[in-house]
Amino acid sequence: MKLQLSVVSQESQLLSTEADTITAPTTTGEVTILPKHIPLYSKLQTGQFSYSNDGKQHWLIISDGFITVSPENEVTVIVDAATLARDVSEQKAREAIQAAKKTMETTTDRRELLMAEASLKKAMLEIKLAQQSKRSSR
Repeated sequence: MKLQLSVVSQESQLLSTEADTITAPTTTGEVTILPKHIPLYSKLQTGQFSYSNDGKQHWLIISDGFITVSPENEVTVIVDAATLARDVSEQKAREAIQAAKKTMETTTDRRELLMAEASLKKAMLEIKLAQQSKRSSR
């Protein structure tokens, strides 16, 4: 028995696939979902999201959002934004880190500072994900 996973962002439906297991970063800690999981509704926090299918692991970086698990093994993830591991560029992430650090050093605007911090966190997650993907593809 498989889980039916759907990941939706503001832009589009990013993913619709079957999964054997799903691991998501909730605001109360990481949760792993298996087939026949009890119904669940939880808030997600920015972080690394993963699922496995037929023994192969897949990763995404997600922003804040929500996850629901239905009694029919349907898992719906709704987030502001998500990036698939295959779309992550380690070079671009390193450039984003430098830009965020520079902004954090020079700005006095609170909104710009918060945006730079969010950008820094996302870029650091992307580098971690890129390195993890490299290791698993060997």
